[in-house]
Amino acid sequence: MSRFPTRSAAVWAALLLAAAPARAADASPPNVVLVLVDDAGYTDFGAYGSEIATPNIDALAASGARFSNFHVSPMCAPSRAMLLTGVDSHTAGVANLPETVPPEHAGRPGYLGHFAENVVTIATILRGAGYHTYMTGKWHLGHTPGALPDSHGFERSLALDATGGDNWEQRAYLPIYEGADWFEDGAPVRLPETFYSSELLVDRMIEYIDGANGDGRPFFAYLPFLAIHIPIQAPREFVARYEGVYDAGWAAQRQRRHRGAIASGLIAADLPIRPLPAGLRDWDALPPDEQRLAAKSMAVNAGMLEAMDHHLGRLIAHLREIGAYENTLFLVLSDNGAESGDPTTSAPFRRWLDSVGYSRDVERLGEKGTFAAIGPEAANANSSPHALFKFHAAEGGVRVPLVMSGPGIPAAQTERAFSYVTDIAPTILEFASVTPPAGPAPITGRSLRPVLLDRAERVYGDADPVGMEAAGSAALWKGAYKLVRDLPPHGDGLWHLYDLASDPGETRVLDDDEPERFAELLDDYRVFAASVGVLEVPAGYNTFEQLATNTASVLLRRYSTVIAAVAVALLLALGWLSRALYRRFTRKRFP
Repeated sequence: MSRFPTRSAAVWAALLLAAAPARAADASPPNVVLVLVDDAGYTDFGAYGSEIATPNIDALAASGARFSNFHVSPMCAPSRAMLLTGVDSHTAGVANLPETVPPEHAGRPGYLGHFAENVVTIATILRGAGYHTYMTGKWHLGHTPGALPDSHGFERSLALDATGGDNWEQRAYLPIYEGADWFEDGAPVRLPETFYSSELLVDRMIEYIDGANGDGRPFFAYLPFLAIHIPIQAPREFVARYEGVYDAGWAAQRQRRHRGAIASGLIAADLPIRPLPAGLRDWDALPPDEQRLAAKSMAVNAGMLEAMDHHLGRLIAHLREIGAYENTLFLVLSDNGAESGDPTTSAPFRRWLDSVGYSRDVERLGEKGTFAAIGPEAANANSSPHALFKFHAAEGGVRVPLVMSGPGIPAAQTERAFSYVTDIAPTILEFASVTPPAGPAPITGRSLRPVLLDRAERVYGDADPVGMEAAGSAALWKGAYKLVRDLPPHGDGLWHLYDLASDPGETRVLDDDEPERFAELLDDYRVFAASVGVLEVPAGYNTFEQLATNTASVLLRRYSTVIAAVAVALLLALGWLSRALYRRFTRKRFP
C-alpha cells in the first residue's frame, strides 16, 4: 500500500480532493453502491492514466483508494457470480458464459448458467440484515423463474439477462437472441420508447432509493451498467469530444496509456511492456477508410464511458441531496478486461446487421441504429501496460480497475496488494458489520478492509494460492508469481510462469528458470481445479467458434418449422420439375 508517489499524481489527487470532500465515519451501517462497468480495460479510468474523462470515478478514487493489483475472471458472467457471492464461479454454478458452454459441459455442476442452490448472494444476506436491496442493469445469471434478481435477494430490480443489449432500443444485438429480455422485479417489462441505457439505469436506481428514503434503513444498490460492452453507442455530444484523439492508431494509444499509468503513480516507469500480439492488424497498413472507422469506434467507446460516468455522477449528486452520501461505501470495478471481440469482421454477421437495420455509417457511429466495436488491437491498447484482453487469463484480461471510497477510508491511497473478485462480498459484509449465515457454500474471498483501514500490507500471503478458470483460460497466483494458460489464437495452450512483481506485463517466461516453482504452482492449480469441479474444455475449443456453433444451433431450433416447410416445398418443386422433364423427354423420344 502506498500514497500516490509522483508529483503529477499528487497534483491530480489534490485537484480531485477539492471536488470530493473527505467524509466522517458514521456509526450507523453504511449504504453500499456497487458499480460494475462492463469490459473496462485496466487503464480506462482517468484515475488509472486514461485520456477518457471520468471525473466522478476519479473523485471517488481521490477520496478513497484505487487498487493496482485487483483481478477478476476474463469473462463477465463468472465474474458477476463471484462478485455477488464471494465463492468461486464453479461453486456458484457459472463457470462459463451460457452462450459459449460446450455441449459436453452443459447442465453439469458448475456450468448451470445460473446460481447453484447452495450459494447465497450478498443481496440476500444484507436484506436479511435489514438493508433495502436494489439492482438496475445487466444480470446475465439466468432468466428462468427462480434465477432472476428478485429470487436472489433484490427487493427491486430492473435486469437484462443477456450478454448485452442495445443502448437506445429494446432489441437484440446478436442473432442468438430473439429480442432483449428485460425484467422488473421478476416480470417481463417493456422499456420506454426513448431511452439511453446509462441514463435509464441511474433514473430507475434513484427511483428505487427514493421509494424508501427516510425509513432509517440502509440500502445496497448494485448498478451493473451496459457500458462499455458492444454494441458501443453513445450520445453525439460525448463522442464528439474524442474526434481526432485516436487518429494516430493503436500503438500510439497503448504507449499513451502506459505513460498515463506511470504519470499517475499507478506503475513504475521501468516495468517492461509486451509487444503487440502476433496476428493483429498494423495501423499503418490499413487503408484510410478503415483507419477512420477504427478511430471513430474508439471515440464512441470513450464517449460511452464518459456518458456512463456522467450518469453515475447524477446518482452521487442525488445521494448528496438526500443526505445519504456521507455514509455510503462506493465500489467501482470492471467485470473483465477490454472487449476484443468484433463481430462486424464476419461477413455473415454483417449480413445479419443489414437484415435487422443496423448501420455502420462512420458519420453516425454511436447513435441510435448503429453498431460498432473496437476490436482486439484497441482492446490491447486499453489494457496497457498489460498483455491481451477479455477472454484471456493474461493480466490484460483479468487485472482491472477497482476504486473504493466511503466512511473511514483514508484518501488518495493506491493499494498494491494482490486481491480478487471474491474479496468484494466479504469486504462489503464487514463494512456493514454483517456476518454471513452458516449453511450455504462458505465465502472463500477475504475482506479488503484491513488493507484499507488498518494499513495491512497483504490480503494473501506468499503461501496462499488463488486459482481461476474460465472456458479453458486459467491462472494461479501465489505470492509474486503467476502460472497462466491461454488458448489459441493468442495463447499456445501451455502453462507459463511469470514473476508479476518485476514483470506484470508477462514478458519473461520463467518455466525453465524455475522448474521447481513451476511444478509447485501447477500442483496447486490441480488441487484448486479438483476442489471446485473444473471441467477441461474439449480439444480445439475456441470461445468465438463455440459461440458461432451455439448460435447456429439456436437458430436451427428457432426456425425449424420454417426450415422444414421450405424443405418440403423444395422437395415438392423438385418432384414436379422431375416429372415435367421426364414427360418432355419421353414425348420427344417416343412421339
